[in-house]
Amino acid sequence: MPTLLPTPGPSLLEALDRQAFLAINATAQTPAWLIDAARFIATVPLYLLPLALLYLWCRGDQRLRNQLLRALGVAVLALALSLLIGLLWPHPRPFAIGLGHAWLAHAANASFPSDHLTLFAACALSLLFDDVWLPGALIGTVGLAVGYARVCLGIHYPLDMLGALAVAAVSNSLVWLPWQRHGSTLTARAETLYRRALAPAISRGWLRH
Repeated sequence: MPTLLPTPGPSLLEALDRQAFLAINATAQTPAWLIDAARFIATVPLYLLPLALLYLWCRGDQRLRNQLLRALGVAVLALALSLLIGLLWPHPRPFAIGLGHAWLAHAANASFPSDHLTLFAACALSLLFDDVWLPGALIGTVGLAVGYARVCLGIHYPLDMLGALAVAAVSNSLVWLPWQRHGSTLTARAETLYRRALAPAISRGWLRH
């Protein structure tokens, strides 16, 4: 009979990540209302984020619109990098290896990094670097709550969230220099499209010109 080699165990970093996950993950003893609140936080804010950015665009001046458009560029790049990492290194989600409890239905795709926190962190970092303090801080705070809730519900590890922050930081750095050269031109074109598409609402004073 062939000799079976022992299956290698998790690395020290992964073992620590799993321990941190189990400390946060909700259990059967967790109150139902807390799990329901975590489900709300883990899902709903993602749909509110684009609405919040659109509201800021419609009420903002040219400088703010430039900053919002840069944040969008950082978010798109960060999400692309996140998806690429998931394809090249498809790390399984906790429930896919029978770890902890999953309280939110989710496909068993790659967990690292978290796409949700990647988007929130990318927008928040970009705005904060452009001195848009209040929206940036609010988006960042909500994003951290979303990340914690998704770990609590058993569909991500804590390390997935740290990876999302790293991807967002790299994307913000990569977009910074090109945006200094071309950002004003892109913003002017975007404003032209906005004014043409929403001319009736702008003329009535519902939206800022």
